[in-house]
Amino acid sequence: MKIKYTLSLSLIAVLFFNSCKEKQADGKSPDKVINSILPEGRADIYTPVQLSTDLSKISEESLQILPLLIEAASIMDEIFWIQAYGNKDSLLPFIADEKAKRFAEMNYGPWDRLDGNKPFLEGIAEKPAGANFYPLDMTKEELDAWVNPHKLNPYTLVRRDDKGKLKVEWYHEAFAEPLNRAATLLEQASKLTKNKEFAYYLNIRAEALRKDRYKPSDIAWLKMTDNELDIIIGPIENYEDQLYGAKTAHEAYVLVKDQEWSARLARYAELLPQLQQGLPVSAAYKKDPVGSNAQLNAYDVVYYAGDCNSGSKTIAVNLPNDEGLQMEFGTRRSQLKNAMRAKYDKILVPLANLLISVDQRKHITFNAFFGNTMFHEVAHGLGIKNTINGKGLVREALKEQGSALEEGKADILGLYMVTKLYEMGEIQEGEVMDNYVTFLAGIFRSVRFGASSAHGKANMLRFNFFAEKGAFSRDNANGTYRVNFDAMQIAMNDLSVLILELQGNGDYDGVVKLMEEKGNIPESLQKDLDRLQAAGIPVDVVFEQGVNVLGIKPNS
Repeated sequence: MKIKYTLSLSLIAVLFFNSCKEKQADGKSPDKVINSILPEGRADIYTPVQLSTDLSKISEESLQILPLLIEAASIMDEIFWIQAYGNKDSLLPFIADEKAKRFAEMNYGPWDRLDGNKPFLEGIAEKPAGANFYPLDMTKEELDAWVNPHKLNPYTLVRRDDKGKLKVEWYHEAFAEPLNRAATLLEQASKLTKNKEFAYYLNIRAEALRKDRYKPSDIAWLKMTDNELDIIIGPIENYEDQLYGAKTAHEAYVLVKDQEWSARLARYAELLPQLQQGLPVSAAYKKDPVGSNAQLNAYDVVYYAGDCNSGSKTIAVNLPNDEGLQMEFGTRRSQLKNAMRAKYDKILVPLANLLISVDQRKHITFNAFFGNTMFHEVAHGLGIKNTINGKGLVREALKEQGSALEEGKADILGLYMVTKLYEMGEIQEGEVMDNYVTFLAGIFRSVRFGASSAHGKANMLRFNFFAEKGAFSRDNANGTYRVNFDAMQIAMNDLSVLILELQGNGDYDGVVKLMEEKGNIPESLQKDLDRLQAAGIPVDVVFEQGVNVLGIKPNS
């Protein structure tokens, strides 16, 4: 379906873009400024958090490298703006209201990511499902009929040539100048470190940015285990492409490893094969091998940029996404401990004090929140990657529906893993009820991000499924919820089976039907979410970050 814009002629020039190159503003102002239609108080849904770490625990060498990594990361912002919207300089200077301008900066465009991508500026149409990865006038039918082996490559843009025909342009060509700047900074950082594995990774990742060949650097990243600093940088996740779920968006995290917590987490990675075999589903749906070489590490994150910094902020990362690399080399699950703690203190606890029954609030703990988040990421490695009926990879068979169902799988299998690890005696702090009640509170926290994203749809799937199964109940007298332990376990197993079978069967139509039925926010829940807003509880965080926040010298 074509996306139609109904804008004034002066705004068409500002908002319509079909070139992958960043266009420079012509210096002419539109006939009128772009006015805000942001609801009262909406700009305040993000609470500021400073990203910092204990610099006394890292070496002088790392202090010299950090500014280079942060500068390289910041360049991903430039690229992501183009992928998500277009030239930000054709938008931001013309927004009249300062709060709306700041809101546009946080959303990387004029659409509210935590409210179904609704436009919050006057005259703006709905967000294109394909963002700016495809021509705005292109239909799915046109792309499906076009024969080109790279049209759905994760590292290409689809554009039109001078004759209006579709063509592909590789990221390293479309964004050559900023990617070369970022690559050069990584190479400079590599010369400052004595860690050979880290230096090799930085150099080969720089090469990847310049050539769109990411597998060698992903392998090098997985083999790098004793580094004090880390940077995840490049085109990684495909959430921004809601047309096909094919195109990856640029982002970056700059990380400082928490050695103590990382050592504590290492034991769980060894148990993945055993947990895979225990999944409550028939053997055909858990036949894919799960290596015990998965890595679990904890970090303080000191810089976010691009995709991961837009809208709701990621607090854990599971990479690489390539299924072949996962099976051969394993994965690394990175827990972003300081960002996680900020969300727990500023959002989850106040939320639980309003929506969780008084007698169950004692089960809201940071350890449970940390564990649930961690095992969500670990659970991405469980289950099945290849369909059982010859439809190929699960993500290919499920197309744009694949990301939401995969997030739903990680949610529910993460809770399953926690339950089993308590039963095995591997987790001895707290009790499994802590994780269940914190899990329920976590749904309320996450569902406030909206139901339009992959994570949002996954949140609603498990909330509505659990409600149907009686996993929790609501006290209508005081508006609080309580976990029903036995029903929660049954619902957990039933949803695990449902998702794994849909994935293994590559049942695209089944996933569409499931999401249509259970991927939406019911009216009763929306009223409770409105209570959170009325109470002034923030929806998410926005970061104050960079060398000035850390108190270190910028790259000279």
